[in-house]
Amino acid sequence: MTTAEHLDTIDRLRAEEFPPGPTVSGVYDSGPGYHLVELSRTRDFWDDDGSGREEAAEQISAEYGALVQAVTDRWGQPQVFSVGSLLDRGFDGEEIPEPWEHLCNTTDHVHLWRAGDQWLVVCVAQWDKEFPYVLMAAVTVVDPP
Repeated sequence: MTTAEHLDTIDRLRAEEFPPGPTVSGVYDSGPGYHLVELSRTRDFWDDDGSGREEAAEQISAEYGALVQAVTDRWGQPQVFSVGSLLDRGFDGEEIPEPWEHLCNTTDHVHLWRAGDQWLVVCVAQWDKEFPYVLMAAVTVVDPP
């Protein structure tokens, strides 16, 4: 997908109602107060010697940078928000609301913009080092914890 298509997806999510309960459908994960979407991903697995990982990181980094710039052009300078401490707080028993719980389990920081009463989030996620990189976006009315 192109950066323009990613922006169209974010715009569509901004206009959609939030469901009353958690729903997962393909690359979409929504719930009360949030929509989370996978915009792009690198290939699923690396070669045994790890080859392909660097190229994948470069590819997703370029997509991420282009999307961050496009969103910045629309809504101004982002906050770079560290979600790493949320993971620690969750381990300590604090309930972390979605989509923040999902995000803190897959990345250490996000780019964050305020657009009216919504937060726009863009990040690169990865469940573990052998899994693909995933370009994600979220639209939420749930304030960062």
